Amino acid sequence: MSDASAPAGLIVADTRDASEIHGVHGAPGLTYWKALASRQHLEAEVEAIEVARIPPGGLSGEHRHTRTEEIYFILRGHGEFLVNGEVRPARPGSLLLTGIGTVHGLRNTGAPAGVTGPGYGSAPEGHLEWLVIEMPAPATSEVLHGLVPDAPTVEPTERKTETMRLHDLREERAVDPAGVFTGPLRLVEIRELAAGDSAAFGAHAREHTVFVLTGSGTAAADATVVELTAGTAVTLPFGADAVVTAGAGGLEFFHAELAVPERVAR
Repeated sequence: MSDASAPAGLIVADTRDASEIHGVHGAPGLTYWKALASRQHLEAEVEAIEVARIPPGGLSGEHRHTRTEEIYFILRGHGEFLVNGEVRPARPGSLLLTGIGTVHGLRNTGAPAGVTGPGYGSAPEGHLEWLVIEMPAPATSEVLHGLVPDAPTVEPTERKTETMRLHDLREERAVDPAGVFTGPLRLVEIRELAAGDSAAFGAHAREHTVFVLTGSGTAAADATVVELTAGTAVTLPFGADAVVTAGAGGLEFFHAELAVPERVAR
């Protein structure tokens, strides 16, 4: 899991030493899985930030979430999203938003004939690897915290108009999940920094998670510097600050913002 000794409140993890899990969501075969951060680390209503992969021919079984929303971001490999009985292509950069009640799964089919080009990360050849952020819906969070009012202050249907949406984050670069999600996720994006350039992040109204896709650099928090390479994740819990700086070859990273509940932020 994440490195509990990470400095200045930063949660630092990588994709190495994933657990081997058999029969995920009722599907035969093996899935490699690792949590990069989870709800005990964060104030935002998040179940977990994870990385998973399946070998050639592997399947992450179709299943329905009744209390959580979830994103899948494909890092490496090619396959198929199985969504509400439909098949959609999955390739590096694909971002699937699945809302409450969506039936979804993922199959590793391998690259179609004639399709080449590297993905992100360093998964073994032929493996399909993806990032996951899973978040409870507001109604679920209210129950868990004993905060259910006599009448809901916000009906999820006032914001939610779709149950799923598929994006190419490589092309779009930034996605607002509103319309599908009702929970804390506010932004998903891919950012690039040229050599020596920096980006500052402060987790005061929103917490942040960064996952390095290509290149190298550093994340600095106070006087401590964390080395960044492809496959490194850095999550900023509430109150943390960090500056990400690109190394000599530049830096490309996945970034997500998660809203902190008002009862915490104020």
